[in-house]
Amino acid sequence: WYQRRVHGKQWYQRRVHGKQWYQRRVHGKQWYQRRVHGRMFKSILKTETQGSGADDNTTAKLQSIATDILGKLPAQFDIQRIQAKYPQRYEDSMNTVLVQELQRFNKLTARIKDTLEDMKKALVGLVVMNKELDGLCTDLINGAIPNMWDDYSYPSLKPLASYIQDLLLRLEFFQDWVDNDKPTVFWMSGFFFTQAFMTGTLQNYARKYKIPIDLCDFDFEILEDEPFQPPEDGVYVRGLFLEGAKWDPERKVLSEAAPKELFSPCPLIWLKPAKVVDFEEVPHYNCPVYKISSRFGMLSTTGHSTNYVMAIRLPSDKPQDHWILRGVALLTQLDD
Repeated sequence: WYQRRVHGKQWYQRRVHGKQWYQRRVHGKQWYQRRVHGRMFKSILKTETQGSGADDNTTAKLQSIATDILGKLPAQFDIQRIQAKYPQRYEDSMNTVLVQELQRFNKLTARIKDTLEDMKKALVGLVVMNKELDGLCTDLINGAIPNMWDDYSYPSLKPLASYIQDLLLRLEFFQDWVDNDKPTVFWMSGFFFTQAFMTGTLQNYARKYKIPIDLCDFDFEILEDEPFQPPEDGVYVRGLFLEGAKWDPERKVLSEAAPKELFSPCPLIWLKPAKVVDFEEVPHYNCPVYKISSRFGMLSTTGHSTNYVMAIRLPSDKPQDHWILRGVALLTQLDD
């Protein structure tokens, strides 16, 4: 009887481990195929475009794309008026964060408008079609984000149409902030420089309670329902996606991702500033947050990564290694 029990337990463990291995293999294979197929289609489009000369149809299509994008972009933010409405205040760093974000978006939209206007002029012979504008034409035909915008843009792996739609949603989010004051729930994905938003939230808490900011950090709470009032301290955020896992609302812990489901929406999260020494130690997974799915970036002049944002402690009934092996992470935006 004892041997049967031991053998039964071993059989069960092999079955469970086999199932987990299969899930990791399925998700890993799907992730790999997405990457390979994406690179393959980009190469095909690039080769096809380089192999065919420009004709009247191509010129008309480029004019149509440029006119469509220019027609959708709103006017730039009036920084002086907004600074007067939201002046710098010691007790509220969010005013500074808002103005800095709007300045970045103004530079991006100005770059998009200037390059598209120059391209339209080059297509009819009013200005010289240089190498940069020719590259812009190729990117627009391929439906890719133009390289001419990279130095002014936030990181994104989206195709051109999705990128423009995402940009318009970001501009709409900040316009609503300008018109109606700070939102109850912040769209974390909409920030150009997310780290400044995090730092501003910590600064508000540290200055309110006169605590050195070096002693403070974020604690986290997953929300079941959308709040109607902002929290006393910290911020509510939305817009994150879980890769490699999903949130179990019944057990309130991380759980295995559904078969062939790479991404799942993450619930609202309350970023709660507190003194690090006051944190309660609970079983969790230190889930890294990235802006884009490539998961690599470069250190900018501010000392921050261009991709990595922070780590969020998500409740878990499994050890850290369990989720690390699955490559579980949070993303602020998807690739489509």
